[in-house]
Amino acid sequence: MLDDLDSVLEEEQQSTADAPRQQNRGRAGRSAIAFFLSLVLLGLLVGGGWFAYSKVRGFFVADDYPGPGGAEAIVQVKTGQSATEIGNLLYQQKVVASAEAFVDAAKDNNRSKNIQAGWYKLRVEMKASDALALLLDPKSHWVVKVTLPEGLTYQQTFQKLSEATKIPVAEFQKAAKNPVALGLDESWFKRSDGKKADRTDIEGFLYPATYDLSPKADATEVLKEIIAHFNAEMEQLEFIPAVQKSRGGITPYQALIVASIAQAEALKDADMAKVSRVIYNRAYSDEFPCNCLGLDSTVNYWLRITGKKTKASEHLTQADLHNPKNPYNTHDKPGLPPGPIGNPGKAALKGAMSPTNNFPYFYFISIDTAGTMAYGKTAADHDKNRLIACQNGIPLC
Repeated sequence: MLDDLDSVLEEEQQSTADAPRQQNRGRAGRSAIAFFLSLVLLGLLVGGGWFAYSKVRGFFVADDYPGPGGAEAIVQVKTGQSATEIGNLLYQQKVVASAEAFVDAAKDNNRSKNIQAGWYKLRVEMKASDALALLLDPKSHWVVKVTLPEGLTYQQTFQKLSEATKIPVAEFQKAAKNPVALGLDESWFKRSDGKKADRTDIEGFLYPATYDLSPKADATEVLKEIIAHFNAEMEQLEFIPAVQKSRGGITPYQALIVASIAQAEALKDADMAKVSRVIYNRAYSDEFPCNCLGLDSTVNYWLRITGKKTKASEHLTQADLHNPKNPYNTHDKPGLPPGPIGNPGKAALKGAMSPTNNFPYFYFISIDTAGTMAYGKTAADHDKNRLIACQNGIPLC
């Protein structure tokens, strides 16, 4: 019995003596695992750090590609961007090996401040100085250039824009249905003559100019740029305050209508203010029959926008001139038409906002093919001027 107990005690003592060794072995195993995991974690941290470093080192280290570059890269430089900002942009698009290399190249080139905003066709992995040279080369400036002459209707404008951008006319028509959403102030659509302006009519606001359009712009973006240009021109001309101050209750929208008519009727800039005065005299002086404008240009505008062919004045029929369904019939309907009949340029706008003073005329007519305008106070004066026009080869007689 005692022998058995001694055996048990010896086993317990042996177990007690072995326990520290087992614990030590457990701790050693855990330490090995921890050490291994630490190595793995350190590797990840080092690898991640190198990955992160590799992502940003191009912003700080002047690495440079030998060039000449490979695949095409389309880059947009925005207005006001510095050399550093452009360098960062080029680095992010893999055009240059580092932003610093581009900045250094820009510092060495006095023309670097001449980089224009716009889209450029470059190449990936270019030498920084070569990338700079392309940004300074007009041939690599990738824009869609389109010129909108004075007097185009919105339909003619959309057609020109479509030809230049390859965007379907239908997309411009859709985008144009809300001029206010395109950046036009809704206060433009106010009239003081009791007639309601159509807030969906973009006619008159598509400012004539040459535009450098983004090759990636959609119809809405293109029209927004044109409206922005219109707004800028109106502000520069001080068109709204000038009209409100001097035109005796005429709103800027009504003056815009007058400018569009003057643009359609006068060939020479010198006549814009005179023709505008005649239009105001007819519409608002109460000295002209029914205060009707009696103009063929407004009739032709209606024919054009309804898909019909326009006609020379001598070919317009009485049915054309006196069509009661034509809202632009100014031979029978008093005052100004519902809206502009085209998009006037600067000279016409100036003429409408500052028409010739002390000019008591009610008639005008082009008396030669050069567009020389003659004015008359009475119908008899107008008939005399018409005869002069006929003698000069204008087919009105």
